[in-house]
Amino acid sequence: MSRICILGGGFGGLYTALELSRQPWPEPPQITLVDRQERFVFAPLLYELLTEEMEDWEVAPRFRDLLSSESVQFVQGSVTAIDPKARRVTLQDGQSLEYDGLVLALGGETPLNQVPGAAEYAFPFRTLADAQRLRAHLKRLEERDPAQPIGLAIVGAGASGVELACKLADRLGSRGRIQLIELGADILSGFTESSRKAAQQALAERGIPVELQTKVLCIEALHQNGIPSFCLQVQRLNNPEITTVTTDPVDAVLWTVGTQVAEVISTLDLPKTERGRLQVLPTLQTPTFPEIFALGDVAAGVDAEGQRIPATAQAAFQQASYCAWNLWAFLTQERPLLPFRYFSLGEMLSLGVDTAVLSALGGFTLTGPLGYLARRTAYLVRMPTLEHQLKVGWNWISRPLWKSLLPR
Repeated sequence: MSRICILGGGFGGLYTALELSRQPWPEPPQITLVDRQERFVFAPLLYELLTEEMEDWEVAPRFRDLLSSESVQFVQGSVTAIDPKARRVTLQDGQSLEYDGLVLALGGETPLNQVPGAAEYAFPFRTLADAQRLRAHLKRLEERDPAQPIGLAIVGAGASGVELACKLADRLGSRGRIQLIELGADILSGFTESSRKAAQQALAERGIPVELQTKVLCIEALHQNGIPSFCLQVQRLNNPEITTVTTDPVDAVLWTVGTQVAEVISTLDLPKTERGRLQVLPTLQTPTFPEIFALGDVAAGVDAEGQRIPATAQAAFQQASYCAWNLWAFLTQERPLLPFRYFSLGEMLSLGVDTAVLSALGGFTLTGPLGYLARRTAYLVRMPTLEHQLKVGWNWISRPLWKSLLPR
C-alpha cells in the first residue's frame, strides 16, 4: 500500500488530497493531510467575514467535515522536519510519518520582521485567526464614542490591500479614515488595466487616498489618553527632498505586503530560488527527489509552455489536479506524467459590499452587482466538496429571505 503525505491544507494541498482519493488506484493508498489549523480557509472570501456577508463556517470549514466521506486522514500538527533521504516527516508532537510520495503545499506566511514594529503592532490578513482578530479589534473601535473617527493604515496596494480597503470602508461608513500605502508606482501591480481602473474608481468613491512610491520604515505605538494608536515613519521615494515623514496617528495598521516560505521549507536541502521557493519541474516534481512534489506559494517554476507559474490561488487550484494525476502515475507506473499547463481564468476582486470586478479573457469585464454575482458563483463552484457547495449555496439563497421576514 502506497503512503502519501500532503503537507499543507490550502488550495494546493486539500484539492490534491481530494483528487488523489478519486484516482483509480489498484490498491487504495494511505493518504494523510497535515495542517497546523483545524480549518481550510477559502482565502479569496476571507474579506467577507469583516462585513458579515459570509459566516466563518462558509469560508473556513473544518478539514474533518470536508474529508469525512473521503479516504483521506487528517492530522492537525506543525511540521518540524522533513528528511527526503529517509522519506520521513516529523511533527511537533514527535509523531513521524513515512511516505512513498510527498506533496509540499505549506503555503506562504506574511513577513512581519522586515520593518521595525510590524511584528508587534501590525495586523496580517491571511488566516481565519487573522480575520477574527481584526474583526474583534474593529468591534472594540466601533464601541467607542460614535463621533470619534476610526483611522486605519493599510500597507500594500495589491489585491489584499485594495479588497481590505473597500470592505472596511463600507463597514465603517462615515467613521472610517482609511489610507493605502504602496511601495510601487501603481496599485494592483500585474493586474489588467480594466481591473485597475475599477479598483481606482472604487477607492475614489470611498474617499480612500493612496500614497504611491512610499516606503514604510517603522511603526511606532502611541498612547494618547490611555488609548493606543500608531504612526508610521515613511519615506517618499518620489520626492528626494523629503527623507522621512511621520503619518497621522491611526487606530490600526494592516500589513498585506509580501510572502515568505515556512521555516521548515527554508531549511530543506532542495534546490531553491533566490527568494527561497522550491524549484520544480513542469511535472511539479523537485529535481533531486522525484517522489517529492511541490505547488502553490512554496514552489517556483515554469509550465509546459515555458510561462512562469504565478503564486496565486487560481494557479494552486489548477496545479492540484496535475499534482494528483502525476503522483498517481508516478506511484502506479501506469501512465506518463503530465507537464502542468497554466490557463489564466481572468481576475476577480471584491470592491466593497455587494460589488466586485471580474475581468475575463478577451477584455470581457463585469463590475458592480453583476461582478459580485459572477464572482460569488465562480467561487461557489470551486469550493472543495459538493456537500459544502450545497450548504453554502443554500445559505446564500435562504439568508436574505430570512432577513426579509424578520421584524425591523
